Amino acid sequence: MAAKSDTVEVLEDSLGEPDVKVILLGDSAVGKSKLVERFMMNEYQPRQLSTFALTLFRKEVELDGENGKRTVKVDFWDTAGQERFSSMHPSYYYGATACILVFDVTRKVTYQNLANWYKELREYCENIPCFLVANKIDIDLNVTSKKFKFAETHNLEFGFVSAADGTNVVKVFKDAVEAAYKFKREGGDFMSDVLDLLGEDAK
Repeated sequence: MAAKSDTVEVLEDSLGEPDVKVILLGDSAVGKSKLVERFMMNEYQPRQLSTFALTLFRKEVELDGENGKRTVKVDFWDTAGQERFSSMHPSYYYGATACILVFDVTRKVTYQNLANWYKELREYCENIPCFLVANKIDIDLNVTSKKFKFAETHNLEFGFVSAADGTNVVKVFKDAVEAAYKFKREGGDFMSDVLDLLGEDAK
């Protein structure tokens, strides 16, 4: 189970605790940061260098509900270069309520490595909803006619996206926030909550 780090506590103190936390996973340079930027600011500035420090994006997202619209305070966590080591620090997973798992349709190895990322995700967050997205379809639209068995095998929501032109980005992120909000309202990860309490008692 993931543990809360001092960094997480500082972020919560400065920004306030979010309603939900959505994490992004996947190999380096698959476009995770670009996707968040596209959703946050609806703009795309091509860059080739990976980020090298933890990046947290805070955004209030408006969702449609049975009783009208509601505003959800969301933290989007970007791996920010740590994925170059093929693993994330446990604190990255702490408190996560949804995950967006990304691969690059132009690099087969990023699809092959999904199994490793998904395995690690489930070690720390057994039950949170996970969305699989195939990024950079603007480079090869023919890829949208292909089937990717990983999503079906693991029963994941799947979508084709492009950070470059914005295709499906808003939809995927809003769906992830909606799922995260529902997951948290329904009790979240029960075992994580229990272990957190045991950890606090042991201090």
